[in-house]
Amino acid sequence: MEPRLNFETGRAITADQFRDLLGRSTLAARRPADASTLQAMLDGADLTATCWDGGLLVGVARSVTDFAYCCYLSDLAVDVAYQRRGIGRRLIDETAAALRPGCKLVLLAAPAAEGYYPKVGFERHRSAWVRG
Repeated sequence: MEPRLNFETGRAITADQFRDLLGRSTLAARRPADASTLQAMLDGADLTATCWDGGLLVGVARSVTDFAYCCYLSDLAVDVAYQRRGIGRRLIDETAAALRPGCKLVLLAAPAAEGYYPKVGFERHRSAWVRG
């Protein structure tokens, strides 16, 4: 891990910063682009872990959770130029550290990231359902 990278939990980010990072990651094609929806996503998050290179947001883990039973990790985005440096794993660890012991971390993998999650401790679940 590079010493200049700074990880924070609970630091607010703007819709513009979020949109910019999504564009520099692999998630932009599967997320809304309008500022009002992105801001609502940020406002509705219960837990946000971020990674910064100076003033540049290079990673985010955005979650909706009750902190005790279940945490839905709805976005894990790392700037493509910063991938394969342990940032995603660290953001997952920062998220888990903010939860009570035993709280389940749940996510839906982006197609490009399906092979990543088993490497960082997730198990595939055979029955997930999506409506919408």
